[in-house]
Amino acid sequence: MSETTHAGNTISPEQAAVEQELVDTVVASFDKTQDPRLKQLMQALTRHLHNFVREVRLTEDEWTTGIEFLTASGHITDDKRQEFILLSDVLGLSMQTIAINNEAHKNATEATVFGPFFVADAPEIPIGGDIAGGAAGQPCWVEGTVTDTEGKPVPGARIEVWEADEDGFYDVQYTDARVAGRAHLFADDHGKYAFWGLTPTPYPIPHDGPVGKMLEAVRRSPVRASHLHFMVTADGLRTLVTHIFVAGDPQIETGDSVFGVKDSLIKRFEPQAAGTPTPDGRDLGDQAWARTRFDIVLAPARN
Repeated sequence: MSETTHAGNTISPEQAAVEQELVDTVVASFDKTQDPRLKQLMQALTRHLHNFVREVRLTEDEWTTGIEFLTASGHITDDKRQEFILLSDVLGLSMQTIAINNEAHKNATEATVFGPFFVADAPEIPIGGDIAGGAAGQPCWVEGTVTDTEGKPVPGARIEVWEADEDGFYDVQYTDARVAGRAHLFADDHGKYAFWGLTPTPYPIPHDGPVGKMLEAVRRSPVRASHLHFMVTADGLRTLVTHIFVAGDPQIETGDSVFGVKDSLIKRFEPQAAGTPTPDGRDLGDQAWARTRFDIVLAPARN
């Protein structure tokens, strides 16, 4: 009997039939699932997983290595570190999910990856306050407006911001329970906001665990392009999770490790010499600083 080709691999028809019968049997095992969405997810997942195994002709040793990798990812995950989010990020799965769930709408600000270091209940600061909380880095004034896609201000929009310090670490990566480089504030009655943060610098994602070992094995850099995180929420409008990136950062050209950069989110961080008057009169002494503007546009909430 003639041989058949499965995704570039030549196998006998008898072998192909055995493999397909197993796929069909496992898919059918979910037929009685009452939730139609759960049924769709489980059956599609089964088909794709089996097709992957069949396409690459996965060996038993490779399967064991994969299980060990996932087990190690679970062991290193805790309330401050989510290795599975890192894995999703470096495979581009996070960005693909974001693209599907945040379809372009007029001039709405584009979304990007959430990242593994968001913490709920960050301290509140007033407009013009400082999110740094003692974190090391160059001061940076960030200002802008929050509007809807019709250009109407969004008073009271909640703006969560968080970032790494100049050494590339978020507060939760330290062991002293510090809260630094993160806060939330609310837009004023005209949708305006402003705060002091730190000028973002490139840093590597945590690469001392399974995901880091994988990146090393495939010769990929763990370094992220310089960025500042935002999450913006307001009644009746789509929640926005995004970053802004620093124009001129070489890492943008060499590649962000989690594929999060979008052209619309690259902003100019204007350097300011020491002694340059600050927007709010803050005395920075002999310290240089930077400033940037990020006008946020929120899409309507999904129906």
